[in-house]
Amino acid sequence: MKMAFVMDPVENVNIREDTTFALMMAAQNRSYQVYYVRPEELAAEGDEAFAELREVTLRPDPDDKVSFGEVHYGPLHEMDCIWMRKDPPFDTTYLYEANLLELAQQKGTLVLNEPRGLRAANEKLYSLNFPELTPATVVTNKASRIREFMEANNGRCVLKPLSGHGGEGIFVAESGDRNLNAMIEVSTEKGTVPVMCQQYLPEARQGDKRIIMLAGEPMGAILRVPKEEEHRSNIHVGGTVEKTTLSAAEERICEIVGPRLLEDGLYFVGLDVIGEKLTEVNVTSPTGIQEMSRLDGVDAPDEVMEWIEEWCSS
Repeated sequence: MKMAFVMDPVENVNIREDTTFALMMAAQNRSYQVYYVRPEELAAEGDEAFAELREVTLRPDPDDKVSFGEVHYGPLHEMDCIWMRKDPPFDTTYLYEANLLELAQQKGTLVLNEPRGLRAANEKLYSLNFPELTPATVVTNKASRIREFMEANNGRCVLKPLSGHGGEGIFVAESGDRNLNAMIEVSTEKGTVPVMCQQYLPEARQGDKRIIMLAGEPMGAILRVPKEEEHRSNIHVGGTVEKTTLSAAEERICEIVGPRLLEDGLYFVGLDVIGEKLTEVNVTSPTGIQEMSRLDGVDAPDEVMEWIEEWCSS
């Protein structure tokens, strides 16, 4: 099996945390040919997608994690599977890259996640498809509407940029805060860009649950707990990770969201849940599989490879 990973520089990953690295290692352990593709080296000739394909050998050594073998320029549809794991933001360049990968998909290659799904599923806005599962939310660039929303929700809300990731640019805003106007100006770029304004959930202090979904079903979850001085629970800003299970309400979220994910070609996804409310749907490069595997005593990356083999042989 040939598997390619379109991703940010593989040389820079944290081998203990990075989900893409874990997936690449799982593929290598199954004796797949594993290739690294730099996003900027995607191309097309006629109706075929091409790229500079760098064969890689990976090692669980932070000081010697990767070596590169042969590099060749070739058609992407020769791959059995291509992972699109470039981090957000989803900008114009990302859109073009998704369009190029769709050419390979049209020729029979499995692309994870499908380009049409990536184009349709903004990681903040996608949750709006499930209003019965989410906290109260408005999306607006109007400062007056944000303030009205805050007053209707106990004078507190969470401001989220629609193109951010990893907790980047998220503010917990409160009425009476002298920094409120500045927060709104920064978040909306002075009223020119819409921002997600979401009800603040006090349960956030107990943690943010990341549920990893594969083919519309939950593989497992981790609980990310923020530091005392932080609102954000993301691992890279110091959140700690704890073992967890799914409540009945969280299983119900998966049951409702799963079929829509499959319909949209979103096979490997991270749902973010706080206080049994769906807050985000991560589709570009969801993380957490290494932490979940260690805490639950499973090999989740290998389970993903097994699913891919079944898909490709069906």
